[in-house]
Amino acid sequence: MKNLKRLLMMALLALVCTIPSMAGNKGKVIKILAIGNSFSQDAIENYLHQLADSAGVKTIIANMYIGGCSLERHYNNAKDDKPAYSYRKITIDGKKTEYRSTTLDSALTDEKWDYVSFQQASPLSGKYDTFSPYLSYLIKYVKERVPAHTRLLWHQTWAYAEGCKLSGFANYNRDQLTMYHAIVEASKKAKKDYKLYKIVPVGTAIQNARTSFIGDNMNRDKQHLEVHYGRYTAACTWLEAVLGINPIGNKFVPKGVDDAHKDIAQKSAHAACKKPNSISTIK
Repeated sequence: MKNLKRLLMMALLALVCTIPSMAGNKGKVIKILAIGNSFSQDAIENYLHQLADSAGVKTIIANMYIGGCSLERHYNNAKDDKPAYSYRKITIDGKKTEYRSTTLDSALTDEKWDYVSFQQASPLSGKYDTFSPYLSYLIKYVKERVPAHTRLLWHQTWAYAEGCKLSGFANYNRDQLTMYHAIVEASKKAKKDYKLYKIVPVGTAIQNARTSFIGDNMNRDKQHLEVHYGRYTAACTWLEAVLGINPIGNKFVPKGVDDAHKDIAQKSAHAACKKPNSISTIK
């Protein structure tokens, strides 16, 4: 009987040790850097820090920002060490500071980053052939400058709202679902071919939310996200995809977001993290 109890205790301990937990993160600061553009501005610069803080996780979050920046432009900036970026950094206390005329090298070596994300410019986000040769060079460039533990992410961005007049929408026959599915496929290929750690499925979260009463009103200009519930949906997705925290029930809700929109945002993000490559109906 004693041996049986000992075996049961050992089995229980082994099970507990294998269950993912945020407890390990609550004693450390998680550091996230996006090599991005205005879409990463929408996704991580506004509410991610507060969501994580509400869950008891301290973060440093930064965005290497150039509006509309493509992988090709990031590649050229890295290769030529151009001080072309606005480096927006949110420290543990939630204070946001902008450092202009910054190089990729200086941002990558500024902190011991836990996560670094890549993304393509939105008109090309579903055009996988535009990722090469730039992404492979950028991955090598980043790995040479960050700790061995740093994990590389792909930020799956979102499709434009119907009726968007941007020329890049023509790449997808000016059809939202065509663009969404192209982004999903390109993101899957990038993760596999470039051996990236994870996809952050914001594009799917936004598409999920569009199935709700919100409809095709997730954008402020048919391209960028609506500044309250739109950005909140994206931040909730990063919270779960990167930090492993289910956003449903999180106490942080931005001003301008009512309970109905909060619920849709949280549910859409959670569903996207469960099924990142397909649309879930949200009610």
